[in-house]
Amino acid sequence: MQFEAPNPEVVALVAALNPAQKEAVTAPPEHRLVLAGAGSGKTRVLTHRIAWLIAVENVSPHSILAVTFTNKAASEMRGRIESLINVPVRTMWVGTFHGIAHRMLRLHWKEARLPQNFQILDADDQQRLVKRVLRSLDLPDDKWPPKMVTGYINGQKEEGRRPEAMQDQGDYAQRQLARVYSAYQQQCEANGLVDFAELLLRAHELCRDNPQIQAHYRNRFRHILVDEFQDTNTLQYAWLRVLAGDRGVLFAVGDDDQSIYSWRGAKVEHMMRLGHDFPGLEVIRLEQNYRSTGTILKAANGLISRNNGRLGKNLWTEDGEGEPIQLYAAFNEYDEAEFVVNKMKSHLDGRCRYVDLAVLYRSNAQSRVLEESLIRNRIPYRIYGGLRFFERMEVKDALAYLRLTTSRDDDNSFERAVNTPARGIGATTLERLRALAREQGTSLWKVAQEAGAALGRSHGNLKQFLDLIDGLARDIQDEPLSKMMETAIERSGLREHYKKEKGEQAESRLENLDELINAARGFERPAEDEGIAPLDSFLAHAALESGERQAGEGEDCVQLMTLHSAKGLEFPIVFLVGMENGLFPHQRAVEEGSLEEERRLCYVGITRARKQLYLSYAEVRRVHGVEQIGSPSMFVREIPPEYIVETRPRAGILRPTFSQPSRSYGSGGGYSPGSNYPSRGGYDRTPSRTATSAATANDVPGGYKLGARVRHAKFGEGTILTFDGDGDRMRVEVRFREAGTKWLMLAQAKLEAL
Repeated sequence: MQFEAPNPEVVALVAALNPAQKEAVTAPPEHRLVLAGAGSGKTRVLTHRIAWLIAVENVSPHSILAVTFTNKAASEMRGRIESLINVPVRTMWVGTFHGIAHRMLRLHWKEARLPQNFQILDADDQQRLVKRVLRSLDLPDDKWPPKMVTGYINGQKEEGRRPEAMQDQGDYAQRQLARVYSAYQQQCEANGLVDFAELLLRAHELCRDNPQIQAHYRNRFRHILVDEFQDTNTLQYAWLRVLAGDRGVLFAVGDDDQSIYSWRGAKVEHMMRLGHDFPGLEVIRLEQNYRSTGTILKAANGLISRNNGRLGKNLWTEDGEGEPIQLYAAFNEYDEAEFVVNKMKSHLDGRCRYVDLAVLYRSNAQSRVLEESLIRNRIPYRIYGGLRFFERMEVKDALAYLRLTTSRDDDNSFERAVNTPARGIGATTLERLRALAREQGTSLWKVAQEAGAALGRSHGNLKQFLDLIDGLARDIQDEPLSKMMETAIERSGLREHYKKEKGEQAESRLENLDELINAARGFERPAEDEGIAPLDSFLAHAALESGERQAGEGEDCVQLMTLHSAKGLEFPIVFLVGMENGLFPHQRAVEEGSLEEERRLCYVGITRARKQLYLSYAEVRRVHGVEQIGSPSMFVREIPPEYIVETRPRAGILRPTFSQPSRSYGSGGGYSPGSNYPSRGGYDRTPSRTATSAATANDVPGGYKLGARVRHAKFGEGTILTFDGDGDRMRVEVRFREAGTKWLMLAQAKLEAL
């Protein structure tokens, strides 16, 4: 669609942008990198750029390729574009990397050497297939964990490496992994299966190795726009370069300071390489933040400035400075959880809702104590990123039946459905089928059809299953999609099967089956799937959408999540807990030289907060069953101290001792340069809360202090963790180097200060 004159509505909308946003949106069609800081309106810029190209630059919508990383982001992008311009976006190529690759492979399945009805193998089914391959090669699970092997295969694909191209380096383990990779790929080829990494690799090879297809897409996609560019892996970057060629114009939006997914293959180095690979590239910085207070932004800027090799930017806001960041030094993880809950209650007494509160942590294991405290205080919460709808067992079971009706050679679906519910087809029978399938180089379905009496008593049960699938395929052939789903669930026996479980779990599974029927009823086949059977389109949708819809989303409850899960989200009030060296930054990251990514992860956590940020660490935390003394995270020290105040029980609010405060926050029991309490980790040590009383160092006979090194005649050297009680009945908890943690009566312990 062409426009004879600039669309005045779009021009007016662009005029309302800030200067940097406007520069990015209206820039001439040349290579651009938009360095978009947290909360700077990057999605707005990306969608307005597309609208500007179509409505003002007279660019055809069909010459635009817009790529992002999640289906949710892609859907949001389409909705915003549609609201900006009167152009249907369903036919535009706007989607995720995997979604775009899938669309391309459906159009060019012959050239990609795929069957027309190829099926997408999701993460769970991929691991099941890897397990079967390991068994076929006599590689035991305990020595070759399927999860590890699956990660290896995906990693090779994301680097663009096929099994036949891998060189033998003389390493036994690598040789076996390459052998598994080769056998796995042969199974996928035989069954018409494509995993997520294969979608991208196959699409890249299609565009790279087929001159006609390459020329077609290079001529078509003159404008390539990419969101979250810092998250691209090697294969995605290579595919973009092939598609752009010499004529395509790249418009990349990203933030090197928020690159936190190297463990998924993302490479922040791609942003540094852009200038070399796309000559003439110009960088536009979006630094005005519309999310957080000035204090939060200055803290984040100060922290991230410690990283080397940044492209560089400095977030700022026109809003006020806001409240200072509060730092709490908890005695242990239970005290930390109590602090978080009490602060939540104080906010909830006002106009704050549960959903306005979020707790972020480095490790999933940290959630347990927090959950216990929330439950005790009857505060509703949700672990963000829990098991997703299309990944739930009962949903995958139902989909397996439908996958078999459209693709009998799908061994993963065969194995999932054949004995769920139980049909008397045991593990021995399945192993015989696998062996025959390997020998004949065919699918389990074909072997099951021909095996006959060789399977003994299981043959009759197996034949009933085959007849069930054939009958199901015949009966649902002309039915609406929702009816197909309903029939499959009923005829398979899954509903009755899960009713037998009883209790809340059974009810939840049955509700999920009903919701699957609703999902089928509300499914709208994408325009790009025109010509594809509705069932095949829905099954592809189920695989691609896996992980996008969260259980319990929309409820008013406190959000608990890892820092990695928090990226892209924002909350009025954020608690960043576990700020201890060894925990955050994680010890493994420090040892592996990934400290800068850990710092970026902390930067992401800080910039999730809009109005108030709390940081906390525990002086003592039980890790792997052992109580460990913690020191404040180095990241806490790296935040400019003028933006932090330290909250202490009983003693009010303190300023970290490394600061020279230019202004004062709080009142009562404040920081005193002449404090008698020992300093550890750069902070004045004021009285900490004890296990059952408020004993302080001044109250303790002999002047013992928290964290002091002592020697006991029997247990040897140790460290004082806490005090309990008063006077002659005071007890002391000491962690001894050899004897572990002991409670002792202080008056009788005869501890020697070291």
